[in-house]
Amino acid sequence: MFYYIIALFVIMLDQLTKWLIVKTMELGESIKVIDNFLYITSHRNRGAAWGILQGQMWFFYLITIAVVVGLVIYIQKAAKGKRLLGVSLGFMLGGAIGNFIDRVYRKEVVDFINTYIFGYDFPIFNIADSALVIGVGLLMVDMIWEEREAKRKAYGENGTHHP
Repeated sequence: MFYYIIALFVIMLDQLTKWLIVKTMELGESIKVIDNFLYITSHRNRGAAWGILQGQMWFFYLITIAVVVGLVIYIQKAAKGKRLLGVSLGFMLGGAIGNFIDRVYRKEVVDFINTYIFGYDFPIFNIADSALVIGVGLLMVDMIWEEREAKRKAYGENGTHHP
């Protein structure tokens, strides 16, 4: 249940921030937060990350439904007793649903976090995108942790094999 609360929190924060952007900013308008690093910029995206696959809404609907169903099944089966795994899946579930809501109701995704990293104008993103990245990052940490634990059990603390 806790993992679904994380997903719900991500969805609510994502939709609230997008609503604020749509209601208070003109498309293309930008507000400087930290000069040459962080701006709030009202942007729309009809594609995926970095604007690829523009206008392929049915593709995104099908993929997102499959991902959401897969994440829910994985939470139910694999996350029991594995908090880090469950948290990572909760972030990914919330992120996937957040952008799905935009695609269904707006026919485009509202993006607004505009960063310049070492002079590179990174593609504009949103809270749902951030949650997906955080979720994948936590999943990678969990996988590394699980692998180390498996090796520790197989070889012991001093590196000798235990059959």
